[in-house]
Amino acid sequence: MAQISATEQPHMKQIDLATLNIQQLGTLKQQLDQELDLFQESLQSLKMAQQKFQTSNETLQNFDADSEGKDILVPLTGSMYVPGKLIETSNVIIDIGTRYYVEKDIPMAKDYFQRKTKFVTEQMEKIQYLGLEKSKIRDAIVEIIQLKLNQQQQG
Repeated sequence: MAQISATEQPHMKQIDLATLNIQQLGTLKQQLDQELDLFQESLQSLKMAQQKFQTSNETLQNFDADSEGKDILVPLTGSMYVPGKLIETSNVIIDIGTRYYVEKDIPMAKDYFQRKTKFVTEQMEKIQYLGLEKSKIRDAIVEIIQLKLNQQQQG
């Protein structure tokens, strides 16, 4: 799939949209619509990951030496929990992805979740910027299509 960008890149050539016919513009618009949909899906996935990292970090804020021995509910699935007790609250086991878990002390775990939240946020900002750029190009294409259709009707 070819990339469409408003900013000039060394490996890409610029095309004057006004020189394209309506069918070519329609194809370009369709490609941009697909890219924008993909960006939206990516943003939603990243937003969910960001929320999970933030929630995990917030949960760690509640851990301290007084938490040891307290009763908790341990999630087995998204909707099933079993009772448990907190033991050795100075260390936690965290999911680092693809079913890999590591044991970390609380400060290191907090740092991990903060770094992951920051990384995901940065990726979301990049995708939002690209989406905005693609949206502007899409709007320009729609405008040119309208102009060409009006010219055809008048001619």
